[in-house]
Amino acid sequence: MALSVLDLFSVGIGPSSSHTVGPMRAAKQFTDGLESSGQLPATVRVQAELFGSLGATGRGHGSDKAVVLGLQGHSPETVDTRTADDQVAAAALDAELRLAGSHRVDFNWDEDVVLHRRKSLPAHPNGMTFRALDHTGAVLRERSYYSIGGGFVVDGDVSGADKVVPDTTVLPYPFTTGDELLAICEREGKSISDIMLANELVWRTEEELRERLLGIWAVMRECVDNGCSAEGILPGGLSVKRRAPSLFKKLAEAEESSNSDPLLAMEWVNLFALAVNEENAAGGRIVTAPTNGAAGIVPAVLHYYTKFVPGADDDGVVRFLLAAAAVGILFKINASISGAEVGCQGEVGSACSMAAAGLCEVLGGTPRQVENAAEVGIEHNLGLTCDPVGGLVQIPCIERNAIASVKAINAARLALHGDGSHKVSLDKAIKTMRETGADMKSKYKETSRGGLAVNVVEC
Repeated sequence: MALSVLDLFSVGIGPSSSHTVGPMRAAKQFTDGLESSGQLPATVRVQAELFGSLGATGRGHGSDKAVVLGLQGHSPETVDTRTADDQVAAAALDAELRLAGSHRVDFNWDEDVVLHRRKSLPAHPNGMTFRALDHTGAVLRERSYYSIGGGFVVDGDVSGADKVVPDTTVLPYPFTTGDELLAICEREGKSISDIMLANELVWRTEEELRERLLGIWAVMRECVDNGCSAEGILPGGLSVKRRAPSLFKKLAEAEESSNSDPLLAMEWVNLFALAVNEENAAGGRIVTAPTNGAAGIVPAVLHYYTKFVPGADDDGVVRFLLAAAAVGILFKINASISGAEVGCQGEVGSACSMAAAGLCEVLGGTPRQVENAAEVGIEHNLGLTCDPVGGLVQIPCIERNAIASVKAINAARLALHGDGSHKVSLDKAIKTMRETGADMKSKYKETSRGGLAVNVVEC
């Protein structure tokens, strides 16, 4: 099994990687299978059932809409976010789908996309089943999929609770734990980003990788720009006002007036995170980092690096993302980045840890200091629940990204003041996160049945 930095950072659509991006990819994968097997022409109807957390909060996350878009051949990377809702509305109004973009079938919104609020599939909370029927009502094809966080989708036939994307690529420096990664760095005299780069060269050239990562950074910057300019109320019924535009104006004015506020940099970091997550909540173009619910943290800290760190450049951005991805891989392999599986500690917690590692790397940290920064980032998010009000990625998700972004910067700077030695290793913190998630009640794992979700009036 091997994971790439481009598996951890991928372009998608809001508001959720597990509940929007994953279902869209799964639906497209299902219709692609119909097409490749020659069963598409005989299909007259498709049905989709969403289970567990997908069923419980799927309406607020747009899971049902994502399924419709995926069945019609759209991908999260390329779907037009400006017209996505209109396309779904047209399918419901016209009572038809264009499977794989061309094959027409009848469609009944209420009957053909069913969200089961109290039923689950066995292997993961984010399960879904698709079936295609012929003109007699017989099942032509049926498949189950699991959306396991960060937009990753695995086939339902894959066994085991800790699912990862299968890849048998042999890497020059394979690692599955933080201790193994540190040992490799010490043996080879290389940084964490160096080790990641060497592994990435198995899949693509350094020039291509650099281009792809700077492309990811460009999407992150565009997302912040969009979030800073788009005013109004976020969709979903909670009447949450976008705050990034007004905050951006205040901070810009403060800079022009030579404001001496020593915490002004922190205010900018808050802005960057708010802008991203407001765009995510509005269904905009986003980068999973490693998930949509936590998509503001890595971009916010990267913006901090480029805006406030002297000498920051594109090489640093690439090294930041490589080091952050190395830590993200450890979470993906040894625990989870799915809020439906381990709570928000797996999303905001892992993103905070990744961002802390990336920043520490580009600030000149040793591998052990980088590992220390990552450990601090997750240790102080352990037990964080996922309790979105109204099933929407808005409250407390948007502010939570801002707070975690500042925490990541603090973790990196704190680690740089030490020599990298510390009592709790990153591996032990990740193990603790996995165990805490297993002990956490399901009502605190993206079901909107506990925490703030039941103590805040939805109006």
